[in-house]
Amino acid sequence: MDVILHLGAHRTGSTSFQDALRRNAGRLADASVGFWGPRRTRGGLLSGALPQPGFDPVRATRRAKGRVRMQLDQTAASGLSALLISDENMIGSVRSNIRNRTLYADIGDRMARYAQVFDGRITRIVLNIRALDLWWSSAIAYGVSRGAPVPDYQALNRIAQARRSWRDVITDLACAMPHVDLRILPFEVFAGRTGAILDAGAGCTVALPAQGDWLNRSPDVAALRDLLAARGGIAAQAVTGSGRWTPFTPEHSAALRAAYADDLAWLAAGADGLASLTQDPERTRAGQTLPCVPQTEGHDYDRQKGDRQKSGLAHSGRG
Repeated sequence: MDVILHLGAHRTGSTSFQDALRRNAGRLADASVGFWGPRRTRGGLLSGALPQPGFDPVRATRRAKGRVRMQLDQTAASGLSALLISDENMIGSVRSNIRNRTLYADIGDRMARYAQVFDGRITRIVLNIRALDLWWSSAIAYGVSRGAPVPDYQALNRIAQARRSWRDVITDLACAMPHVDLRILPFEVFAGRTGAILDAGAGCTVALPAQGDWLNRSPDVAALRDLLAARGGIAAQAVTGSGRWTPFTPEHSAALRAAYADDLAWLAAGADGLASLTQDPERTRAGQTLPCVPQTEGHDYDRQKGDRQKSGLAHSGRG
């Protein structure tokens, strides 16, 4: 049985993807595919994989390893040919990224510990990535809506000027789990397309109905203003504009877009043999440019064209 990890990342439609798989569990089973989502992975299955205060790390890891081995064996015995495990929190959290002003700084350590627990059973890893200016904007809006402070200029400048990008995240992940097939799926191509993600990332061809509503979407400017106004203070004044909230200056956004273009170029060139940039199985390759597609997460479709024009993402490189 192939064991495939879908690791998100956050703000790339992972919650909607998991919901679609959960609602279509019967169709997956008919195709001999199993699914474990956050309800299972966060329900005690992986407890002890990461260090916890007051617990013996060796004993905790051993118990987690035994628990995972038992459940994997039971699933394999049911006759499934593949098991897809999806949980974006395995690689870190949005809150930690915002607090540290960098992208998944401890993914290498976290995934090395999970590698121990899965004991060589992982055959493939799927990671979705997204344009950095839009990813950070979505992450910050999501964080602010849940109580995080509105970042000031210095914090935003530190994020925009950080040297760490998806290339570093992917490199750390590949080093933590060497010899595992690592597939990278750009959000701009695969957003909202559960079947395409299954096919291209997991090698599972399953006919699924169209995806429903976007879940866990980041709030737009109007919603953020209302939330901040209800908390009191002057924070709401920092949220300006309309539609998607972009906290960055144009210069910051340009720097983040340039970093993402470099990431895509590196992936298209082979990613030093560490990972593969997964192509869209439903489209014919047409060159070295990512197709212009809707940026749909958390926003109405009638705003997408203007958002794409502002982002300039259509000129990013693609393999």
